Amino acid sequence: MGKPTHIDNFGTVVCVGGGIGVAPLHPIAQALKKAGNKVITIIGARTKELIILEEEMKSIADEFILCTDDGSYGRKSLVTVPLKEICEREVKPDMVIAIGPPIMMKFCAETTRPYKVFTQVSLNTIMVDGTGMCGGCRVNVGNQVKFVCVDGPEFDGHLVDFDNMMLRLNSYKAIERNSHSCYLEKEIKEKEIAK
Repeated sequence: MGKPTHIDNFGTVVCVGGGIGVAPLHPIAQALKKAGNKVITIIGARTKELIILEEEMKSIADEFILCTDDGSYGRKSLVTVPLKEICEREVKPDMVIAIGPPIMMKFCAETTRPYKVFTQVSLNTIMVDGTGMCGGCRVNVGNQVKFVCVDGPEFDGHLVDFDNMMLRLNSYKAIERNSHSCYLEKEIKEKEIAK
């Protein structure tokens, strides 16, 4: 949905994936590598068990960094720590693409901002109907209202109002928790009946 990812030879591109954000990042990193870019990949998750597509991402990366929040695998750090180190190199990257939880993308954009490294984020996780009619994926980008499903899903991370977006995403948390609890209760009852 939305607009296709713009693939070109940008130079050195840092691909940052958090959690399940690594899945949509993988074909983008592949295409960037095929287009002749130097691809530096940083993937992270809360724990080792939540790391996905490690070998696939490693196989296309010129440089690969793996982080876990708890230090159970790879480097113990958030993905923003190695991202900052890369931005501080003598030759900074030409572009960063970050896909993952909104809070991760927000801080990736804040990490690259002082270095003036263009940072593209993918807001694909907030889409609902895919037509722009429901308004569920409305996001403020710069001084404009955009709809992720038709105008995105990728935007300049330095222009996205992440705080507003996260506030809107949290508006249904109580309902989601209740639905999840009801689902778990139903599952437990069905297992008891099956016994």
